Amino acid sequence: MGTQRPNEETSGTGRRALLGAAVLGAGGAVLGMTGTARADGARPGGGQSGYGGLKSLPKPTIVGHRGASGYRPEHTFGSYQLALDMGADIVEAGDLVPTKDGHLVCRHEPEIGGTTDVADHPEFAGRKTTKVLDGVSTTGWFTEDFTLAELKTLRAIERIPANRPHNTLYNGRWEIPTFEEVLRWQDEQTRERGKQVWIYPELKHPTYFRKQGLPLEERVAKLLRKYRKDRRTSPVIVQSFEPTSIERLNKLVDNPLVVLLSSADSRPWDFVETGDPRTVADLVKPAGLREIASYAQGIGPTLDLVIPRDAKGNLAQPTALVRDAHKVGLILHPWTMRNENPFLPANFRKGTDADAYGDVFGAYQAYFATGIDGVFTDQPDTGVLAREDFVDD
Repeated sequence: MGTQRPNEETSGTGRRALLGAAVLGAGGAVLGMTGTARADGARPGGGQSGYGGLKSLPKPTIVGHRGASGYRPEHTFGSYQLALDMGADIVEAGDLVPTKDGHLVCRHEPEIGGTTDVADHPEFAGRKTTKVLDGVSTTGWFTEDFTLAELKTLRAIERIPANRPHNTLYNGRWEIPTFEEVLRWQDEQTRERGKQVWIYPELKHPTYFRKQGLPLEERVAKLLRKYRKDRRTSPVIVQSFEPTSIERLNKLVDNPLVVLLSSADSRPWDFVETGDPRTVADLVKPAGLREIASYAQGIGPTLDLVIPRDAKGNLAQPTALVRDAHKVGLILHPWTMRNENPFLPANFRKGTDADAYGDVFGAYQAYFATGIDGVFTDQPDTGVLAREDFVDD
């Protein structure tokens, strides 16, 4: 599985032109021609039902991770819009955290020092503080200490500028979106594009926020019901790293639900809080997967849970996770594919530059060959092209 494929950049000027157009922000008309993967039950047009639900999505499904975060600052409408233009089947919009006055906003973490220009606002200097977030001492500025009106005065910046210096060009361009704005944007894009737009929000640190009197599940469910997107066939998949949060959501809405899974030796924070001794390694065993399948429709494992890396960082042999998850009816959307060298398995890197691209197409083929149902990617255009290669083979 770890065998490198020939350099995809030399496989034809047409593919290079398509990828280049997408990077420059070309519209959906360019990339709309690349959908060779078949979607069972897919139909043209929009509509809030999502038609066949999860079954209507192409496979492998390409999920724009925080939008097209390889090209724009994450969790901005600029990033979300570009993900759709590049052909993403779903946009992860967004990671949901609450404000002081109870609104849900889209940020990777509640600490926003690394994703906004808050440090440049002297009026908020006194808000900098240190908190214990899921057992980790974290210093910075936190969304729960700001009202929505205050957060709207901030602008997004690139989170990992060392890997994505080109993204810093867009620092300060976009504000922080609310989840309600995302739900309205989804409807607008569905109408404008003539096809159903899907989103994949994540509940961040639900145990932490419940303790602060800002529970996430009820707020998310309320908004989904308001916009009539709380059904099994609704085009909104909801995810969380805390299994008990997904169990709670399962009682509030009928949406497709996904349990995110980190490294095998980690424990979900809700398990830590309740004294549940199980680790992710236990959850990916057949018994753990059967339990997840009783309240969720899928899992979002790290790519390393699908194909581990050896001591040198090369891909080893796939695990039984895909097979075992499919046996109990769970889909798998692993995370996260990124083009840059540091994020790729060692045998797919090219050189040592932190912002240089490796043989990401070869890596995609290795992961797709395991039978995964989709993948999160920071560069949706690359994922779409990789899927073309895979389904055409």
